[in-house]
This record gives sequence, structure tokens and C-alpha cells, in this order.
Amino acid sequence: MNSAPAPVKQKLLNLLDLDREGLAAFFVGLGEKPFRATQLLKWVYQEEVVDFDLMTNFSKSLRSYLSENCHVTTPEIVLEKIASDGTRKWVVQTGCGNKIETVFIPEENRGTLCVSSQVGCALACTFCSTAQQGFNRNLTTAEIIGQVMVAQQRLGEAKKITNVVMMGMGEPLLNFDNVVAAMNLMMDDFAYGLSKRRVTISTSGVVPAMHRLTEVCDVSLAVSLHAVTDELRDVLVPINKKYPLKELLEACRDNAKIAPRRTITFEYVMLNGINDSIEDAHGLIDLLKTVPSKLNLIPFNPFPNSIYTCSSNNAIHRFKTLLNDAGIVTTVRKTRGEDIDAACGQLVGQVADKSRRHLKLKIMSAEHAA
Repeated sequence: MNSAPAPVKQKLLNLLDLDREGLAAFFVGLGEKPFRATQLLKWVYQEEVVDFDLMTNFSKSLRSYLSENCHVTTPEIVLEKIASDGTRKWVVQTGCGNKIETVFIPEENRGTLCVSSQVGCALACTFCSTAQQGFNRNLTTAEIIGQVMVAQQRLGEAKKITNVVMMGMGEPLLNFDNVVAAMNLMMDDFAYGLSKRRVTISTSGVVPAMHRLTEVCDVSLAVSLHAVTDELRDVLVPINKKYPLKELLEACRDNAKIAPRRTITFEYVMLNGINDSIEDAHGLIDLLKTVPSKLNLIPFNPFPNSIYTCSSNNAIHRFKTLLNDAGIVTTVRKTRGEDIDAACGQLVGQVADKSRRHLKLKIMSAEHAA
């Protein structure tokens, strides 16, 4: 006689996966009022209470239901490195054995947290160390907003996170729904209450998602440009083959219409002999003349087996001067956390690569060396 199959254990719901709208729908589905969402946000994000039994403005029956069916669980910091300039890099353990990296950059009047959106990256930008690791999966909303939670807990009251940039591991717009929900929580007055000007999403140019973002989430937009011709950008940022510069800039102009005096930040990594010539500077001036913009020049941060080197200080200064003289507000990003590999383009984490890109890149690197 066959024994009865064991009952399937119901998966608990991590409430960090839900923004206020999602929480309201969840509570309404339980027969509760939508305002329960606001109450839960205040408990979790402002009071840092994650034990449902301590949420005293919930009924006993609701607390019991939440305890049996839900949880509030953040990813775990497993390693911390502190750079000589005060930058902190945390290696964060996610599910399935993968690790991502989160970086805090302290400045005199603000503290910026650089947050990851994917385990690895689904794109293959050739100048970025993260891209060399390949791709495993998208992070959940809980794993994204959880980076903010564990970072602020580790920093304590003495250091506040005032700005968040979605510029860590991964292409945020290829994890659209989870990233938008997490940014909603960052800006929610009953969670972290950050101004929309203090939350920035960076993209390599996923044009359809850029248009969608313009419609649903008003945050600051940064675009990884890095080249002024499709021919070069196809190499540096391969997604350009699918969404070339003309389409990318149209999406930028569309986003800039959200509000008066809104500007798009363009990021441009400085690669010696690749994209740092006077001709490149003039091409950039021509390219950006129809987009309200400011430009952030990024000195290239080296990583093992990279085929690129950083432009000289003289070349970067010359490039910056030409753009500023043309009326484009241009700054050079100060390299932070380089001694702990926490600088732009250096985050790698620990990725179980499902794309096999790391193997392809090893072969390409060997062929290049030969």
C-alpha cells in the first residue's frame, strides 16, 4: 500500500518584496483595510521591527496570520572592506549561493549607496569587470531594498544614506518591476523618504524600458554612453546593436520632458586612445546638443585581463575643457574605493554564471594575447 504524499510546504512571502501598492493589495486580499500597508511600512522601515508579534496596532488574528505565512528577511553581509578614503564595500549573500556587492561612498554633506540589481550582469560591456562574470539571475525586490536596509543598519545613526544610485552589479532596466518597486520604497515617505532627485537609475540603454520608466517612475536618469558613434558603441556597449544611438537619444529626450529644467546625466568612461580624442569631444558636443544634459567623465578603473587603459590626466582635462566651453556641464568623477576594488566598473561579487560568458571571454582574451 502506497503512503500518502507529504503535503507541499507553502512558501512564505517576504513582505520586503512589496511596495506600498503591493502591500495594500495584499492586505485587501486578506479582508483588511489598505492603510495596513502604511502601518507595516512604518514598522519595518522606520521602527526596524520585523517581528509581527510586536506590531501592536495589528489585531491578534492578523499578527498570527503574518507570522504563519510571511516573513521579513534581508540579504546578509558576509564581508566588509573599508578603503583608505572611507568608502565601504559589502559582499552580500543572496539566495542560491550567489554573492553581490554594495558600496557606500561617504562625502561631507551626503552618503551615497551604490546598489546592485542583478547577480552578475545580463549585458557584456567590454570595459566593465561585472560583465566579465556573466549572469545568473535578477535580484528580487527584497534583495534590492534589503541592501539599503543592511547598509543603514551597519552604518548606524552616525552615517545616513542620503542618496541611492542603481549603479552596482547588473542592468537595472532588465529587472524592471523589481527595481521600480524597490525605488518606490526608497522614495516612500513611510519607508526611506528619499527625494526623487536623490534616487538615480543608470542604464546602458534598454530603450523600451526607458520609455516605460518615463511613464511610471520619476527618478533621476543616468545613461552609460561611452562613445559617440554606433561603430564604437557596438563594441563597448553591445546592446547598442539592438538600440542604436538615435533611438537611445530619443528616449532620453522623452524622459527629459517629465519636468522643467530636468537633465539627463551621461556617463562616459575615459579609455586611452579609444574614445578620448578631440574629435570624440566634438562628436559628443554635437550628439548632446538636443538633449538637456550634464556629463560625468569616469577615469577607467582597471581590472585583471582588461584590454583597456585609462586616459591620461591631460587628455581627460582637455576633454572636459572642450565640453564645458561648449556649454555642457562636465565633471570628472573622483575615483573612490579603488584600493578595495569598489570603484566604478570594478564590482564582481561571486556569480554562478548561467550565460557561460566568462568562458567565452577567457577564450577571446587568450586569442587577443596570441
